[in-house]
Amino acid sequence: MARESHRQLTVALLAMCTALLSAADAPEGRRLREIVVDRYPQGKVYIGGTTGWQKRAKGSGVTLDREFSYVTPENDFKHSTINPKPGVWKWELADNWVTHCAKSKQVLRIHGPISPQCSRWAKEDDRSAEELEKSLVDFMSKLCQRYDKFLHVKWLDVVNETVNRGKWHGPRPGTVRWENPWTKIGFDQSHPLKPPKYIKLAFQVANKFAPNTKLIINQHGFDAKSWEMIKGLVSYLRDAGLRVDGIGWQAHVDVGFEKNPENIRRLGELIRWAHKNKLSFHVTENNVWLHGKKKDYQAQARTFAAILHVLLENRQSGVVTWNVWNLSDGDSWSEKKAFDGCLFDRDYSPKPAYYALQQLLEKPPKAK
Repeated sequence: MARESHRQLTVALLAMCTALLSAADAPEGRRLREIVVDRYPQGKVYIGGTTGWQKRAKGSGVTLDREFSYVTPENDFKHSTINPKPGVWKWELADNWVTHCAKSKQVLRIHGPISPQCSRWAKEDDRSAEELEKSLVDFMSKLCQRYDKFLHVKWLDVVNETVNRGKWHGPRPGTVRWENPWTKIGFDQSHPLKPPKYIKLAFQVANKFAPNTKLIINQHGFDAKSWEMIKGLVSYLRDAGLRVDGIGWQAHVDVGFEKNPENIRRLGELIRWAHKNKLSFHVTENNVWLHGKKKDYQAQARTFAAILHVLLENRQSGVVTWNVWNLSDGDSWSEKKAFDGCLFDRDYSPKPAYYALQQLLEKPPKAK
């Protein structure tokens, strides 16, 4: 009994210390999650952040919980984490997120797509189409059945990075390169797009086992041809009687993205196309990369704000979400390149980009 009381006291003290640290290090002004609740009560705007479960203890957990009511775990729901070897299933990290987000009143987007981020064994050059199909069905069905029952699990990335520069993304030699082995399952030659069969299969499984979760196609890059293929893919899946609820753009962009007015125009058109076709639109992985030794953080802030500005202009016609990919420059997956593409510096202090987004959320543009 005494040991249990000591444990409870320790947990309480840790929680109190975390709260004090959060308050002491909080940026000026209101927290982003507070602004969203107050300024966007219709539930059409979501502002979120990404980190990994193992990174939480390094500081990102305090920042994530303080600032965001929408969370995208980085790698903890992916095939490479959950099913690292044939017959091996590791759910602990994903389960931790589901439990934690329920307690902290955060909605969760499962970034666990059928994608290039799969286990190394799935990328082995001699892996057969039959083996890959079985792996896809096993993974997606188990993932959906495990988490669809939770009300705060709102979205699921079903497929990711299906197109690469206007071509279906496929396999490459070896196991460590950025490749997509799932096209070995084959292509639907009966359709003008000739889409890979794995995409339809993944949505068939998700439609069956995740009736309560919104199903998303997530895509990188911003070239026009790739996005025309994504639009065609949505129609292809819906014509087959499958539910597709939204599309996501992995907005890893360079500083100054908005200086090309064509980029902003096309982004607005893509959002409006999505809403017209009853799709939510998600900026799922926003970073603004800085190159060279001189870091212009004010320019970075302008680029972040320009992307959010377009989203907020279109907030009345449908759901729009924005998500920064990793919180701190020290946690970024491009840390070695020192591109410093996040909202917070390596000490989790807010950069000008944070305040630019805060101000924009407080005083949004007129909705179109």
